[in-house]
Amino acid sequence: MIHLRLERRSASPPLLGLLLPVLAIAGALVLCSGLVTLAGADVLDAYAKLLLTPFSTGFDLEQTAIKAAPLVLTGLAVAVAFRARFWNIGGEGQLYAGAAAAAFFGTQTWLSSALLWPAMILFAAIAGAAWALFPAFLRTRFKVDDVVTTLLLNFILLYGLSALLDGPWKNPHSAYPTSPQIRQDAEFWIVPGTEQLHLGVLVALAAVPLVWFVLNRTTFGFAVKAVGENARAAAYAGISTGRTILATAALSGALAGLAGAGEVGGVHYQVMADLSPGYGYTGIVIAMLARLNPLGVLPAAIFYAAVITGAEGMSRATGVPVFLADVIQGTSLLAMLAALLFTQYRLRVIRPLHA
Repeated sequence: MIHLRLERRSASPPLLGLLLPVLAIAGALVLCSGLVTLAGADVLDAYAKLLLTPFSTGFDLEQTAIKAAPLVLTGLAVAVAFRARFWNIGGEGQLYAGAAAAAFFGTQTWLSSALLWPAMILFAAIAGAAWALFPAFLRTRFKVDDVVTTLLLNFILLYGLSALLDGPWKNPHSAYPTSPQIRQDAEFWIVPGTEQLHLGVLVALAAVPLVWFVLNRTTFGFAVKAVGENARAAAYAGISTGRTILATAALSGALAGLAGAGEVGGVHYQVMADLSPGYGYTGIVIAMLARLNPLGVLPAAIFYAAVITGAEGMSRATGVPVFLADVIQGTSLLAMLAALLFTQYRLRVIRPLHA
């Protein structure tokens, strides 16, 4: 009888690493095709609408880029944190912390117009970093599980912010729980020749090579990699694991906070309870799909932004529910995690010996 056994690889094939994200996406689409069929639509037609609609017109292209910007930043936030094995599940809360800081400074009348954008961006990053530093401190000082603390802090911030929006920070001119709108001169600059592309999109694009450089060409990046690979060996080599985790958490939270600044300054111009449709959580999927590579975060974020943008067009044209986009996101993560297994292991066929 033939048996199959998982055997650890001595080295992962480089080509396999490049193909994994593509295979994971393809696998997710194949697995989700059954849902499309159950909805009574043609699979190829539905997927064509899903993946081509976001790039069919200039307006759709801009919408895809705008939705990709926060996904790029939250994906980078997760990639940075996970490289040091700081399991930051709190990107959503850090995004809202940055959004609240940006909205606060965007409404201040004592700030000159020239200082509005820098203040919104800077303090959004600081707020996100501060919200990530607290669980990092609890881990390094008291060994508290960072998965639990970062996740729970999401709810603390979201419910606390909701209380503010329903109370002392509520916009008096709105019937809904929103913050006051930022000043008109605080709204982010629009790229010339476009109708919607704002400064936040450029910040997200600039963050990709900067984060790659920091992680791959600096001593801090080396420390992050060393701590992530083997914290005990890194400490033995003289690297302060505690300081490295704290610095990594601050950088991760700052990136997520910048995503909140972009949503306030370039899209909504105020804070609301549903400011983010889960960008912080989707960043985990994007980072895993990119295999924690900052350069891989950009195409992964564009793919997910295209799925989000194209879901509505697909639904209108074929009747497939919009929430299929969420199913594709979750399925692609599971497919990627399964595919990652085969970068470390391979299937070996064991044949019985016959006398």
